[in-house]
Amino acid sequence: MSETNSQYDAVITGCRDIFLKKTSDYGTAWRVLRNISIVDQIFIKAQRIRTIQEKKQQRIQENIGDEFAGIINYAVIGMMQLGLGSNDPEELGTSRVAELYEKQVAITRELMENKNHDYGEAWRSMSQESFVDLILMKLQRIRQIITNDGHTLISEGIDANYADILNYAVFALILMNEKKQTAGAG
Repeated sequence: MSETNSQYDAVITGCRDIFLKKTSDYGTAWRVLRNISIVDQIFIKAQRIRTIQEKKQQRIQENIGDEFAGIINYAVIGMMQLGLGSNDPEELGTSRVAELYEKQVAITRELMENKNHDYGEAWRSMSQESFVDLILMKLQRIRQIITNDGHTLISEGIDANYADILNYAVFALILMNEKKQTAGAG
């Protein structure tokens, strides 16, 4: 489990670095996004990965790992937006964004640790295709919750679905990195 935690932290560190650099470049333009727009941004990335998996070729040479990193960062945006109110300013400073990012990642990391304990790291035996399918399913769930004005009768809310999406994308990147290291060692 300690290996998973360090791998998780390494993936998140890379994603956070990109996110904060983009915050320096663009500010917090993402604050104008509503939940459905965040869902659509994640959908675009997940659908691109799925299409490449199915067609076994790609025409735009941006790698799949970058798409998973984008999914992670949009999931964090979704969770941050849920925690920020309409009275919060649209433009947030980089240090405030870093603080909010860390808060959301801490929540998802704890969720990952608890699920790994109970499920015995079953994700390590899953395919990249399954991670993409699960992300797409979670997006459909969020869309339905939005249609229901944010209410659920028995199910987890939007925040829990974003957390699962983030963790599935982290797992995919961990396995991709392991595969690269194995290929590089051989």
